[in-house]
Amino acid sequence: MKVGLFIPCYINQLYPNVAIATLELLEKLNVDVYYPLNQTCCGQPLGNSGYESDAKGACQLFVENFKEYDVVVGPSGSCVHHIVEHFDLLPQTEEVKKIRNNTFELCEFIVKVLGKKIEGASFPHKVGLHKSCHGLRGLKLGSCSEKVEPYFSIEEDLLNEVEGLELMSLNRKDECCGFGGTFSVFEEAISVKMGKDKIQDHLDNGVEIITGADHSCLMHLEGLINRNKQPIKVMHIAEILNSSL
Repeated sequence: MKVGLFIPCYINQLYPNVAIATLELLEKLNVDVYYPLNQTCCGQPLGNSGYESDAKGACQLFVENFKEYDVVVGPSGSCVHHIVEHFDLLPQTEEVKKIRNNTFELCEFIVKVLGKKIEGASFPHKVGLHKSCHGLRGLKLGSCSEKVEPYFSIEEDLLNEVEGLELMSLNRKDECCGFGGTFSVFEEAISVKMGKDKIQDHLDNGVEIITGADHSCLMHLEGLINRNKQPIKVMHIAEILNSSL
């Protein structure tokens, strides 16, 4: 299986360690990984802002860059969700359908496609999991509290395999952090209040590290944490799963 590694814009520019951790983790799981050097934005920011037709060029370029791979994997639930659900704006050629059907978020790929567990990772900290909306409700990485369904969480299952990690319970474990992409720009006050409430939930439950599968949400929370000088940190789930592996 030939895997194309998709690294979203904000991770590439602001959090390169997340990209490195993702690559290292996949390689340690014996995945044949390739990184297309000409890859660019998947078009999500334009789509989220209501300019979906203007995103067609970016979406088509994504298809061109990744069409030769069997599977595409990225460490961002929101970007992957955009590719899977919103590339319907393109003519549905065989190449486009292949991309939409074979693009996966990192945790989803490890569990659903590889069927593997995390072995040898060690992270002796109290960790709180932030379940981002696109991953949870879009990609179905876990069950939602607003639905009557059996409880499951792909991310929790992986974190529970990490030696020394104590996964802390939250009062509102699948509540939105308020980021929502451009929502945080157009509705700043609401976004900030939601983010502060989410951070407080982690603090109230003794969390040392907030993690998640979407660093855009973590970036939002990190900004509020730093601004308010709070005693808590954020790390992408790839960094934790790759620790001491």
